[in-house]
Amino acid sequence: MLIIFLILLSISTCILLSNLSNNDSPLILKPIGIKVNKLSSSIEIEGNIEIRNPHKRFEVMIPEFKVLPVILSETETNNIIVRTSLRPKNIGLSNRKDDYWQAFIIKNHSSVIIDFRLTLEDTKDANHLKDINSLWIDILWVSYGPFGRKNCRNGFVVPIKFPDLEIELDHNITSTHTSIAIKTHKLGVLDDPVSTIYKYTFEKILPGDIVTIGETPLAIMQGRYIHPSVIKTSLLSKALCYFFHPTSSLATACGMQSLINEVGPVRVVLAWLIGSLFKIFKIKGIFYRLAGEQARLVDDITGTTVPYDQVIVLGPKDAKCYCQKLSKKLGAQVAVVDVNDLGKVKILASSQGTDTKLISSALRSNPAGNADEQTPLVIIRPS
Repeated sequence: MLIIFLILLSISTCILLSNLSNNDSPLILKPIGIKVNKLSSSIEIEGNIEIRNPHKRFEVMIPEFKVLPVILSETETNNIIVRTSLRPKNIGLSNRKDDYWQAFIIKNHSSVIIDFRLTLEDTKDANHLKDINSLWIDILWVSYGPFGRKNCRNGFVVPIKFPDLEIELDHNITSTHTSIAIKTHKLGVLDDPVSTIYKYTFEKILPGDIVTIGETPLAIMQGRYIHPSVIKTSLLSKALCYFFHPTSSLATACGMQSLINEVGPVRVVLAWLIGSLFKIFKIKGIFYRLAGEQARLVDDITGTTVPYDQVIVLGPKDAKCYCQKLSKKLGAQVAVVDVNDLGKVKILASSQGTDTKLISSALRSNPAGNADEQTPLVIIRPS
């Protein structure tokens, strides 16, 4: 009894410390209205970055803000010059003509719009610009307020190259179904999950078809990813991660902390305790059942394709509602799936009346692939 009491006391202390470390900046960053203009000798990207302060009382300062574009291309990028321009619009200060970032305050229940402009030029061969697939816009900034000084990091993809929708797609035909993998551009938070998938599938589907989308691409479009550098790991996450298999996304402190932040420390601890007891009787998987669906869906760094290999991707939100909305718009059945190269197919959610047995059978060979194919969609057509 004393040992159990000490274990529970230690866990309670870890939970308390975990909660105490969650005092965080309330600011929310979001890119809006991003446009790409392809010129003969350059590529110009312009739009806005909104920083919103929803807190009812806090006023927060922004003393530092940097944008670091990363070019994702099919050829070398050494000769490409990138010029950036950042101009806060509504801060009550006159814009400087140099590149100095002047600190300003975002009051409670207000927001600031930063005018964002970026130009790419190749000093030797402008044709290399045509090989650029997309840009990863890495934003490193600092928020400063009652919570202290917090280093923040956000990022989003700006797609430059888009696949030709007229190209004939590869078909995998069996006696029961045909599966068609759909190539897309590099998806990101600039893409609306419903309208984007509709655009790539509505001219290709036939009556009776099922449209499936991978859970990770959907989560990415929902903005469900975070850079490990901004995750405050607790004693609890550092302790619990050691009990998971090294290949698990929960085997690192940041991966575990991302789950704790999602479902709460109490649920994670209880799931671990009960799961550990069941392991004594050689019954596995209890932790993931009790910790919830998000426990299985966390993808730690290296768990997905470039440029999201640098961030932790969580599972999508409201997958069932998403399936219903897209199904209504498309006039076809829709499912959100988690598929791997080992033949495992998990259907997270589907629209009403969807043939889940056919989905499991059709996706067992993983026609979308697990590398950088950029084929997050699969149309399943019954034979």
